[in-house]
Amino acid sequence: MLKRPLVLVAFWYTAGILLARCSAPLPILFSLAFLLLIPALTCPRWRLVCLCPVLLLAGWINLAQREAVLSPRDIRRLAGTNEAIVTIRGKLHETPHQRLHKQNDIEVWTSMAQVDLTELRPNRSDWQPAFGSVMVSVKELLSDNFFRGQIVEITGILRPAKGPIAEGLFDYRQYLQQQGIYYQLHTESSGDWQILSSPGSRPLEDRFTTWAKKALALGLPVADQTLHLEWALTLGWKAALTEEVSEPFIRAATYHIFAVDGLRIAIVSGIFFVLLRVLRVPRAACGILVIPALIFYAAMTGWPASAIRALVMVAVIYVGWALKRPSDMINSLFVAALIILVWEPRQLFQAGFQLSFFVVLCIILIWPVFDQLTLRLLRHDPLLPEELVPKWQRWLKIPARYLLDLFFSSIAAWLGSIPLAAYYFHIITPASGPANVPAVFLCGLVLIANLCSLLLAAWFPWAAELFNHAGWFLMRGIENSSQWSASWPAAYYYVPSPSLFSIIVYYVLLLAIFTGWIFRKEQRNWRITGVAFLVIVWCSVYALQHPSITRVTILPMNGGHAVFAKSSTDGKTWLIDTGNKTSVEMMVKPFLQAQGVNRLDHLLLSHGEISYTGGSQLLSEIVSPRLVYTSPIRFRSPDYVNFLKVLESTRTRHENISCGDHIGGWTVLYPPDTTTFARASDNAMVLRGDFASTRLLLLSNLGGLGQNALLERTKDLHADIVVAGLPNEGEPLNDLLLDAIRPKIIIIADADFPANKRAGRKLQQRLAAKDIPVIYTRHSEAVTLSITARAWELNAMDGTRISSSAFIKP
Repeated sequence: MLKRPLVLVAFWYTAGILLARCSAPLPILFSLAFLLLIPALTCPRWRLVCLCPVLLLAGWINLAQREAVLSPRDIRRLAGTNEAIVTIRGKLHETPHQRLHKQNDIEVWTSMAQVDLTELRPNRSDWQPAFGSVMVSVKELLSDNFFRGQIVEITGILRPAKGPIAEGLFDYRQYLQQQGIYYQLHTESSGDWQILSSPGSRPLEDRFTTWAKKALALGLPVADQTLHLEWALTLGWKAALTEEVSEPFIRAATYHIFAVDGLRIAIVSGIFFVLLRVLRVPRAACGILVIPALIFYAAMTGWPASAIRALVMVAVIYVGWALKRPSDMINSLFVAALIILVWEPRQLFQAGFQLSFFVVLCIILIWPVFDQLTLRLLRHDPLLPEELVPKWQRWLKIPARYLLDLFFSSIAAWLGSIPLAAYYFHIITPASGPANVPAVFLCGLVLIANLCSLLLAAWFPWAAELFNHAGWFLMRGIENSSQWSASWPAAYYYVPSPSLFSIIVYYVLLLAIFTGWIFRKEQRNWRITGVAFLVIVWCSVYALQHPSITRVTILPMNGGHAVFAKSSTDGKTWLIDTGNKTSVEMMVKPFLQAQGVNRLDHLLLSHGEISYTGGSQLLSEIVSPRLVYTSPIRFRSPDYVNFLKVLESTRTRHENISCGDHIGGWTVLYPPDTTTFARASDNAMVLRGDFASTRLLLLSNLGGLGQNALLERTKDLHADIVVAGLPNEGEPLNDLLLDAIRPKIIIIADADFPANKRAGRKLQQRLAAKDIPVIYTRHSEAVTLSITARAWELNAMDGTRISSSAFIKP
C-alpha cells in the first residue's frame, strides 16, 4: 500500500459513499469527522488510525449532503408524489437534445432538457420560489431557438420520475436520481415552452456542432445513416442512434465507440501526441500541450460524463510525465477515480463509471499475461541471427504485433466487462474480441479523417471533401464489420442479471488467476483452498436463491396485456399474447432479453385483437418461437391473418388448440371449435395453469357473452388467482363467474390509456364488495407470481407483496 498510497485513500472514500445509503443526520457526521480530524493532524501515532475513518466520513458526507432535503423550497417538499399541472420557471441546464424512436412504424421525435428551477406555480395558484432540477420533455422537435443558459417558462404535468414497468427493464427513475433529478415535466407541445430571457448568443459548443456537422457533410450527396454515425462518433451527436441502428453494434460489443469515453479520448490524445512527437516536442511537454486540446474536444461534445472520466485519467498520466514521476497505472487509475468521486460521488452508482473503472483495471492487471503470449507467438528461432530472419517476417512483425495487441486488449476489456454488461444490459458478447479489432482500428482512421476535415474545411474545402469521403467509407466499414460480427453463431447471448455476490466472485477469480496470485509459491495451498471455498459458497448461495420456482409475469400494456411464464420443471418459456407492435418494441422485447430469453419455446395467441396479438409477427422475428399455438376460431384482424400466413410459409411449428386441450401445465377451457360470436373478445382463449398446489386462471379480455358460455361449458372454474383484461364492451368477471372461480386474488390488467381500458368506478366498487384483494395494473405495473410446490408469492412493481400464507386460517 505504501507503493500505491492512493489506492487505500480511494478505498475508504468509496466505502463512505456506499455507507451514505444508510441515513444519518448530517450534523452528527460533521461532528464525528471534525473530532477524528484533530488527532489525525496533531498526533502522528494516531494519524493513520484516524485518517481512514475521516476519509470514510468524507465520502459519506459528500453524497449525503447532495441528496438531503435541506432547503424548504426543495422541489421534493413542494411537489410531493402526486401528478399536478404546474408552470415552472428556471434556467436551461443544457441545450435540448432529441431522441428518435418508432411507434407503430411511425418515427416519433422526443425533445428533452434539464431545467434548474427558480420558481414554481401549481395550477391556478401563486408563484413560489423553488429549488431543484426537473427533466422536461415534449414529443416533437423543438426549434433551435432554445439553448443552454436561457430563462424559460414551461407548463405541463409534473410527476415523480417513473420506475421500470417490469422487472429487468431500464430504471429511468434511478438514472435521473443519480443525476440529482427527481421529477419529470411532460408537456403537450412546444407551445408550452416560452423563453423569458436569453444570453447574447448560443453556447460555443452548439455553434461548433452545427458548423462541424455541415463541414463533415461537404461533398457528400445526402445526410444518410452512415454520416449520422460519423457525427455520433466524432461529435457525440446521438439523436439518430435509434434502437434499430444501435442493435448490431450492441450485439457485436462495438457500441462503445459512439461514447466519448476512454477509447475515444485515448485515440484523440494519441493523434495529437504523435503529431507533436513528429515535430520533436519533448514527451513531458507533449502531455501538457495535449491536455488543453482534449479539454476543448470534451467541451465541444457537451461535457459528457464519460469524457470527463477519461479526461481526468489521461490528465493524471500526462501530469505525471510532466513532473517526471515514475508511472504506476494502478495508482493513476485510483487517483482519477478519487478525483471523479470527489467531484460527483453519485458517479459511483452509474454503469459508465463502473464499466470504465473495472475494464481499465482488468486491462492493467491482465495485460502482462497477454503481452507474454504475444511475444511467444511472434518469437522466431532464438538460434537464428536477426539478419538471417526473412525480410517478410521482419516486415510483418510490426503490424502483427499491433493487431495482436489490439485483439488481446479487446479480450482483456471484454473479460473485465462481462458481469457488469450482464447486470446492466443483460447481454454477453463472445464475439467482442475479434469484432473490436477492425472496429477500433477503423474508428481511429475515421477520427483522423474527420479531424483533418474539420481543420481544412474553412480554408481548403476541396481537401475537406476528400477526407469526408474517406471518413464516410471507413464508417461504412465499421457498420458492415459490426453487422457481420453480430451475425456470427454464438456472437451474443441475452442473460438475466447476476447477483452482486456473483459479480464479486467473478472478479476475484478472474484477477486471482490472471495475475498469478493463486499460483504463487507462498501459501499456495491456502490460496487455492480459499478460492475453492469461495466457489463452493457461491454454488450454495446460487442454489438457495434459485429453488424450483415457476414464475409467471403479467405485463400490462396500453389496451392489452401479455403473460410470460417459465416452468420450474423443464425450464420452458411461454409467452401468452404479445401486445401490439409498439408494446413488443418498448416492453416485451427488452423484458424477454432481461430474462435471458434468446429463443422462445412457446408462443400462444389467445385471439386476434390487435391490442393483444398485433405484434406477433414482429416478436416472432425477434425470438423465433419453436412452437406457436393459436385458436381454431377465425379472426378478421389483418395483422393476425398475415401472421398466420407467415407461419404457413415458414418452418415454424404451428398448432391449433381448443377447449379441452392440454399443453405443458396449461389447460384450454374455452373456446370450443363451434363458437361463432361476432366480437373477438367473446372468443378469447381461456387458460388454466396447474402448478403444484396453485391454480391460475387467465381470462384474457373475455367479453360478457364469452363469460356466460364459459360458465355453461365448464363445471370446475375454481382458481387461486385470476387474471382478466377489460373487454371492449361490458365488464370482466361478472358476479356469477366470480362466484364460480372463488379466487384469493384478482388481477385486473387495465391501463391509463386509452380511457376505455381503464377500470371504471362501477367495476371497482363491485369488486371491492367481494372482499377479495384486487390489483389494478395501471397502478401496480407488472405483477410477478412465484410459485413453489407448497406456496405462492405475488410481487408487483409498486411494492405490493402478497403470499399464500396470508390466506391460511390459524
